[in-house]
Amino acid sequence: MHLVINTPLGRESFYDEKSIRRAAIRYNIPCINHASAAHAAVRGIHALIELQREVSCLQDLHSSRVAASGNPGTGD
Repeated sequence: MHLVINTPLGRESFYDEKSIRRAAIRYNIPCINHASAAHAAVRGIHALIELQREVSCLQDLHSSRVAASGNPGTGD
């Protein structure tokens, strides 16, 4: 798996940022453009690897919670 982390700074980096984003899209590589998002991604990757956490789809978590409560939900 690949990941691009690019945190541009200043006007000069505008053209580089655009090229980097285009290349990431072209090759279907996730691209993070903010330091706080990069930090969150690193923490998530660490949890997956070191703490052996599972990743679940938000919709699946919602469905299982609705099923457990017996409430049919809103249908959204």
